[in-house]
Amino acid sequence: MNKFEENITNKRHDIIDAGVGFVVSFGFFATMFIIATVVQVIGR
Repeated sequence: MNKFEENITNKRHDIIDAGVGFVVSFGFFATMFIIATVVQVIGR
């Protein structure tokens, strides 16, 4: 057996971490899009 499989310190499911990563990255790009849209509207 792999030595990393014997001592499991984190028993959380990976789907939670994947969901958090998706939400954070989506929020970042959505914020960048909103800022770019606001700058474009102001620049008209």
